[in-house]
This record gives sequence, C-alpha cells and structure tokens, in this order.
Amino acid sequence: MSIVDTSKQRPVGAILNALGLLGISLILTVAFIYQLALGELPCPLCLLQRAGFIAIGMGFLFNLRLGERPSHYAMILIASLVTGFIAIRQVSLHLAPGDPGYGSALFGLHFYTWALIAAVGVVCYVALVLVLKDAAGKREGDAPMVGLASNTVFAIFALLVAANLLSTVLECGAGQCDDNPVRYLLLK
Repeated sequence: MSIVDTSKQRPVGAILNALGLLGISLILTVAFIYQLALGELPCPLCLLQRAGFIAIGMGFLFNLRLGERPSHYAMILIASLVTGFIAIRQVSLHLAPGDPGYGSALFGLHFYTWALIAAVGVVCYVALVLVLKDAAGKREGDAPMVGLASNTVFAIFALLVAANLLSTVLECGAGQCDDNPVRYLLLK
C-alpha cells in the first residue's frame, strides 16, 4: 500500500497530452501574431502547415477529451509526418544561394524551417509520452481528462482554430489562395 494517495493525481499521459496541446497552441499563436502584428499573410504551403498543426492538436485533444487511444497517437504521428513533408517542400523551394526565403525569420530561421523542426519534435515527444506512460504502468487508465485545466486548454485551442479558419477564409475566399498574398481577398 502506498503512502501517497494516487486517486487524486492526474495520469502522466493526460498531463503530457495537455502540454502537447498547449505547445501546438503556442505554435499557432506565434504564427498568428506574426500574421496580425507584422501583416505577414501565410502562403498556401504555410496554410497547409497550420492545418497540419491543427490536425496534430486534434490528436492531443482527442486523447484529453475521449481518453488515450493508439489511434489518436497515430493521428498525431501521421499529421506530424505530413506537416514535416510540407515544410521540407517549402524549405527546398528556398535553398538556392541568395534566396531570401519567404516571410521574416524568428531566431534566424523562417517559419517553415521551424515547422519542420516542430514536426520532428512532435514525433519525438509522442515517443517520450508513450515511454513515460509505459513506465508509469497500467494504473492510470485511459479515462478522459476533465476539469478546469482540460477545459482551458481546449478553449485556447478551439479559439485558435476558429481564428485561423476565419483568417484563411478572409485571405483566400472560396478559391485558391495567392502564391504570395499581400492582402485579404474578402477585405478589399
């Protein structure tokens, strides 16, 4: 019998999934701040990368709200791979000597390079989550995380998804986005 009451402790997986979702929300927030504060509209590949991060976030969210399942982790991993491949495509478009790249840089790297790093980081993070869950043993179960913390993380992510959807519609309308957008199509 343990001296510590584990009935009130949050499962390791639930905490790590909440942190993963907060990390994805931070990525979306930084991109959105650059879009709004600096007027840097995302290109079509940038929008695809944001959609990839939203799909990754949905996997973490499903683990929080519906309980942890291998299919949710598979969704995170597949979305990370697709996002990484999209980022590799954009990085490869700007490898030529003298190419200034697209958009401004953050800590010396463009956002598509950060997207590639983040996608690889998510794959490593999920591997760590699975190892830590295994080390914690079966005692934690696969129950959904409920409460104020879970609701707050969910609300932040849902707000960011809605804001990104709205800005994409304003930027592109119902058609294809411009390759190098300079204005919101529906706000002209």
